[in-house]
Amino acid sequence: MYSKTMFFFVVFFAFGLNQTIKAQSIFDKWPELKTFHGVMSQTFHPAEEGDLKPIKMRSEEMKDKAALLAKSNAPEEFKTDKIKDAVKRLKVDSKKLHEIVKKKKTTDAEITKAITDLHDVFHEIVGLCKDEHH
Repeated sequence: MYSKTMFFFVVFFAFGLNQTIKAQSIFDKWPELKTFHGVMSQTFHPAEEGDLKPIKMRSEEMKDKAALLAKSNAPEEFKTDKIKDAVKRLKVDSKKLHEIVKKKKTTDAEITKAITDLHDVFHEIVGLCKDEHH
């Protein structure tokens, strides 16, 4: 019994570690994507919990990081039309999010939808990079 439990632990740990290594290597290969991810993770996760203060404070930074990502020299393996298109949408949607945050009569629901949509585009980019990374 002990050896079976240990075996499954090792298999699941190794699988999880392998997935982590793949994600890390994408971010290591494309530093601007990693930088954008930092702002996204620090603003989206609080927004999921109803705390919009981080995105309200950092929407301009998010917009700027998306612009830097769009201008960056992506690794060759990530220079596909699908990834380029998604990065353009990320830049445009980041600008829209910032404009929504800065409007005087914006509802929390509008901000939450905009950051959720932006988060979806970011995850699309990461997924496309993982597909190309193999």
